[in-house]
Amino acid sequence: MDCHCTEAQAQKLAGMGLYPALMEPCFSKYAGPDADGGLIPVLQTAQELYGYLPPDLLMYIANRMGVKPAKVIGVVTFYAQFRLNPVGKHLILLCQGTACHVNGSSGVEDAIRDHLGAGEGEITANGLFTYNNVACLGCCSLSPVMMIGARTYGGLTRDKAVKILQKIEQEDEKL
Repeated sequence: MDCHCTEAQAQKLAGMGLYPALMEPCFSKYAGPDADGGLIPVLQTAQELYGYLPPDLLMYIANRMGVKPAKVIGVVTFYAQFRLNPVGKHLILLCQGTACHVNGSSGVEDAIRDHLGAGEGEITANGLFTYNNVACLGCCSLSPVMMIGARTYGGLTRDKAVKILQKIEQEDEKL
């Protein structure tokens, strides 16, 4: 679907610092009548590029993919991998599954929240972190456990979690 509304949406997104032209290779691969099932890879690419999926971007994707906005929003809200709000540079996923809970994840969460000065889903004042609780990370033998980016940290205590965060903060200061 190529219309003036898509062009206007692209300009609006560019004004927000989101450049839809970066998505063109993905649209070329997945958009169109023969690209059934391409919506999820397009959304994954958009989130990888922009960090999250704001409403204006979802409307743009719907138009470019030729699908109804409700379908795009339905996919984004169904799958936990998609984010509708911006996050800090480092996304912390803290497991709250049974094994982690029994082994002290609530205390680890308290320590993380106190150290960051931000609640769940909030971005820290310095923009470095956002933490979210998740149902399970599938690392029960390491409980309590958290992931920061692609790295898994297990056997957490309150002190160990804070030391991990401090190390990341120090590494970011060097950049």
